[in-house]
Parts: sequence; C-alpha cells; structure tokens
Amino acid sequence: MQSVTSPDSHRAGFACFVGRPNVGKSTLMNALVGTKVAITSSKPQTTRRAIRGIVHRPDAQIVIVDTPGLHRPRTLLGERLDSLVLSTLTEVDVIGFCVPANEPIGKGDRFIAAKLAAVKKTPVIAVVTKCDLASKEQIAKQLLAVSEIAEFADVVPVSAQSGEQLDVLSDVLVRHLPESPPLYEGGQLTDEPEQVLVGELIREAALEGVRDELPHSIAVVVDEMLPREDRDDLLDIYAHMFVERPSQKAIVIGHKGERLRDVGTRARQQIEALLGTRVYLDLRISVAKDWQRDPKQLRRLGFYD
Repeated sequence: MQSVTSPDSHRAGFACFVGRPNVGKSTLMNALVGTKVAITSSKPQTTRRAIRGIVHRPDAQIVIVDTPGLHRPRTLLGERLDSLVLSTLTEVDVIGFCVPANEPIGKGDRFIAAKLAAVKKTPVIAVVTKCDLASKEQIAKQLLAVSEIAEFADVVPVSAQSGEQLDVLSDVLVRHLPESPPLYEGGQLTDEPEQVLVGELIREAALEGVRDELPHSIAVVVDEMLPREDRDDLLDIYAHMFVERPSQKAIVIGHKGERLRDVGTRARQQIEALLGTRVYLDLRISVAKDWQRDPKQLRRLGFYD
C-alpha cells in the first residue's frame, strides 16, 4: 500500500508535452512513467491520440498527456490531430515544449512557440530532448537558442534514453502543479482502455521497416477481446488493420504473408507483456480508400470531430 502525504503538502495535476513530430515526446513520457504506455517509432507523426501516463511520487502525482506532433496539416486527419493538441493545451496545468538538442530550431518549432504564446495562463517549460545524441557544446547552444524564441518558465535539458536530468524535469513539472490529493490510485500507470493500448501496439509493430509514406496510412481497430472458452490462461484478440490503397496492403502482407505474420508475432509479444497473459491474435488487413480524408471513415476508426 503506497503511503501518501496529506493533501496540504501533496501536489497533483496534468502536464502535456507538445512539439513537432518525432522530437521524442512519447519516449520521454514512457521514461518518466517508468514503463511503456505510448508507442514510439522513428517515423514522424506516430502518436495519434492524447495518451495519459501517470507518474507516482510520495509528494506528487503527475498525469502526463502525450499529444500528436503539431504540424501544418495536409489531411482531415492532420487537422483533427492538431485540434486535439490545441484543445489539450487549455486543459493542463503545465506545458512541456519539446525541442531536440541535436537538430537546429526551425520553422516548425517557431510555429508551435507562437501557438503556445497564445496560451496565456498556463506555464510553459522548454524541454531540450535527446541530449544523449548531442555534445555538451551543442546542448549549450540549443539551450540559448530555445531561450531566444520565447519566454519560458524553465528550460530543462534531458535524455529519455540515458535518464539524465529526468528527476530535474519531474521536479520542475511538480512545482507548477496545484496542491491536491492524488487523482489516480497508486500503481495505475495509464487510464487508457486496454483495447486502445492493444491497437496501438499492433500499429507500432506494423510501423517497423515499412516505407516512409506508409505509417500515416495505417490504422488499427480492435474488434473484440475475450477470454478463450474453458481457458483462463488465454485471451483471444480480433483486430483489423486498415490501409488506404491495395499497394500498401501488399507491402504490409509481404511475400507469401511473411511480413504480416512477423507483425502479428511482435505485436503479440508486446501485448502479452502488457496484459500478463497468453494471447491469440487474429489480425486481418483491409483497404479503406483515402480514410485520412474521409469524415465517415475517420469516425469509424475512432478519430472524432
């Protein structure tokens, strides 16, 4: 049983990480939470939902909202993801603006900094990520460059991979949270439904090794999850993967179905680790033509207005 300090000395609230695609937001959240609650990929725009991860400390509880990367949208899906991010900014206690240490600040970073400047009442922390990939000189230059594009409540360099400065970032986030008892029970690491997490793990497995244009075209829906009849040690999962064109379906299936089988195997291993039980995964793939631009199909796949 986790002991909790009194409400008078305990802080709890919501923080969110924002930034352009592929700056390490999901990896950073996973590192702070201490386990994988958001999928990661080297491909940009992997995150499509506002995933919550919960950091438990004796003196505080940080509910981190990992958001999709802000960008100039080219599809209806992109517009809805940007709308999701902007609405999240008004609902949290502190914002972490993520900029990688190993890349120069560009138009995308300035675009987001301008959006954040419009959020008047919420403190914004600049988080310089991926410091393990940069020299000390690069990090120092980036800290200075970040400080020049906007006024921030704090500027913190971190590495999610090495763990460097994660404790400092956690302390800084906590300072900006209100005094409050815990919002979630001890031990709970996310409030995402299991079916959503399972679908995300399948999509993560599908993202590995595909061509650059394909990740944005993959969506996964978990149709059913239920225990096998007369077996309390086996969970049957029926899931459907959607792509936009027949040529993309062929890429995911691979030669004689080898690639799809590999996706299923890797996804099943991750799902079993998440759920702590053996899993039978029935994974199908279909074409939903131009689903990223079709309002009806977006709703069917869980991306609402």
